[in-house]
Amino acid sequence: MTTWSSTSFYDNILLFGHDQTGGLIAFQLEGSDKIRVYRRHGEDAVISLESFSPFLLLADPDLLKDWTGETDVAPLNGAGFYRWVARFLSWSSALKARDHCQRVSKRTPSAPDAPYRFINDAVQQFLLLTGKTSFLGMTFPALRRFALDIEVMTAEGFEFPSAARASDQIIAIAMADSSGWEHVISGREHSEPEMLERCSRLIRERDPDVIEGHNIFRFDLEYLEARAKRHGVTLRWGRDASPLRGHASRMQIAERAISYRRYQVTGRHIVDTWILVQHYDVAARDLESYGLKEVAKHFGLAADNRTYLPPEKIPQIFRDDPERLMAYALDDVRETLALSRLLSQPYFVQAQALPFDYQSVVLKGNATKIDALLMREHLRAHRAVPAPSAGSAVIGGYTAIFHQGVARRVLHVDVTSLYPSLMLTFGIFPAKDELGIFPKLLRDLRDFRLAAKTLAREAPTEEERMYANALQQTFKILINSFYGYLGFAPGHWNDFDAANRVTAEGRRLIREMLDWLTARGAVVVEIDTDGLYFVPPPGVTDERQEDALVGELSRVLPEGIRLELDGRYPAMLSYKIKNYVLLDEHDKLTIKGSGLRSRGLELFQRNWMEEMFRLLLTGRREEIPRLVERYLQNFADHRIPVREFMKTETLQDSLDTYRDKVRAKKRNPAAAYELALQAQRPYQPGDQISYYVTGEGLKVKVNEAAKLASQWDPASPDENIEYYQAKLRELWEKFRPLVEQDSLVPVREEAEEAQPTLLEE
Repeated sequence: MTTWSSTSFYDNILLFGHDQTGGLIAFQLEGSDKIRVYRRHGEDAVISLESFSPFLLLADPDLLKDWTGETDVAPLNGAGFYRWVARFLSWSSALKARDHCQRVSKRTPSAPDAPYRFINDAVQQFLLLTGKTSFLGMTFPALRRFALDIEVMTAEGFEFPSAARASDQIIAIAMADSSGWEHVISGREHSEPEMLERCSRLIRERDPDVIEGHNIFRFDLEYLEARAKRHGVTLRWGRDASPLRGHASRMQIAERAISYRRYQVTGRHIVDTWILVQHYDVAARDLESYGLKEVAKHFGLAADNRTYLPPEKIPQIFRDDPERLMAYALDDVRETLALSRLLSQPYFVQAQALPFDYQSVVLKGNATKIDALLMREHLRAHRAVPAPSAGSAVIGGYTAIFHQGVARRVLHVDVTSLYPSLMLTFGIFPAKDELGIFPKLLRDLRDFRLAAKTLAREAPTEEERMYANALQQTFKILINSFYGYLGFAPGHWNDFDAANRVTAEGRRLIREMLDWLTARGAVVVEIDTDGLYFVPPPGVTDERQEDALVGELSRVLPEGIRLELDGRYPAMLSYKIKNYVLLDEHDKLTIKGSGLRSRGLELFQRNWMEEMFRLLLTGRREEIPRLVERYLQNFADHRIPVREFMKTETLQDSLDTYRDKVRAKKRNPAAAYELALQAQRPYQPGDQISYYVTGEGLKVKVNEAAKLASQWDPASPDENIEYYQAKLRELWEKFRPLVEQDSLVPVREEAEEAQPTLLEE
């Protein structure tokens, strides 16, 4: 079998860097003119110091004309806007030069029209200049991973823990690592200061490369830091016994801006599996919650004998049955390790390629990563770097619905990696890419992905299969980011005209496929950017004929564009544009579209819809009215648990910002924020609040009648029955016309939506 270690992937310097030094696991600025490089050597991490001469890109060398510090300014080749590079003897000197350029130009470093560019991360600068990357020659199991989780005491009378309260404290610190080692520091055996000291000592003894935790940035580390400060304890977690340090930060995940405190440990990385889960769900959209227990169940990672405890009972259990609490904490870190093993491997592979350290790879956006690959090669070639082009609207793909209702015997065909394929086939690349790096990277990534998929199929062990899948997933993510990069506002090689040419070719191609199928008697139901759902022509009745039809359709496409038969479905519900339900040959339902999977719907609504869809698509529509009555009666009898009717919302603004907006009448009061204001917990943007509606009747103000879901008592239920019954009836009336119609109804709704330019951190 061909193995990863015997392939030539690593030899590709465009993707994996031009310095092939293996086993590098971490980097740290040392003083002001050195980088401390940590390298894996057997079981040990050895350290070397390398010279570091930071840089600043300039559009005009006269920006430094009055600069009194020592610098070396050299011209770069090519027509890019930043045609000069200034090198400095130290990081502190480079920072002063940056500030000088800001004063002279009156432009901040992040301003799009700034005549200078400065990268504020010393490690990123070092990796860009040297071509080094992390983990070359290593496999994911060789990475030393250490999971950490704390359990805390919440004083009586308070619902949430607060490190600022003297009465609250840490009562357990659970730890486990990828070697199988496990340990719990119990608050029954040690004082809180002793627990903190012991935790630091064990981290240094186990010497992990990565510290992992679920929501570790926004809870565990903040709590540990605050309690350590209260007791005068220093959390010496670094490989050089330096302290844990943190600073306020923000990150963007899809439409959500998340505030958090970003922590760093010298010589190690910190990976938050809560963030990994959110990255996963951007594409999958199949998680009900981001909590560790729920996610572990979703992925099948929870052990059969897993210990579960009600959070409000933890103080009592700590007093009466501490061993049960310690088992609960250990299960948390076991699940964290398992979750990381499942989700973090693609980021491990990205760290082997990108000029970012491992922790940064998890936190950076995909377009930022493409920009860094292009920047690294331009610096290596001593080429000028262009300025980002001004942003403009990009017309999106072609989506349409042509029939509404239930369709039978539906085929789905799609173009493999539509936009990357169009870019390669028609030569649509950034005009500013004078070196032609963009197409080279895209072609290589496409070839590498095919090779990695082959490795995954042939892998003799589970670990090798997982690693090969991580490779192909990484290559897929990067491939699909190249089109998005064209419309990335901060991207130095962005090209909005090229982005519009790509989508225009995509729309033209999909319409040609639509016309070809329609001319042969197929009934096209739905088009979703890169593929079509259709009922085959009357004469096509078996799989052999379906394959032949798709083969004929493939031959009308340009060379280099591959069409795949992506699925056969006994039934499909076409609801609205980009909103549909599929029933596959194994009776599995797939529900697509924000209108059918909205997080604004309570769980009982989603459950009812799923049951209703199954009845409808399996030919049992006459049972649906009885389904409605069953749910209505279950509400009347209080047989529906709170988790099914509670609503979970994510706070987008800080509580202060929310209050200011309400006072200024710029927004209406909202239940989640009002409950957060009443709570004792310091809620932050990105936090989730679960609540339900109490009272009687339909004319209830939700923000006034809402209660935290944790306060619901099954022995004395107080949910507003009429309110929730009305929600179900409203949902039923929305779908009733589709349930009652017998066949597909022709409709026509098409969209070529303007997409905003992509924004990342």
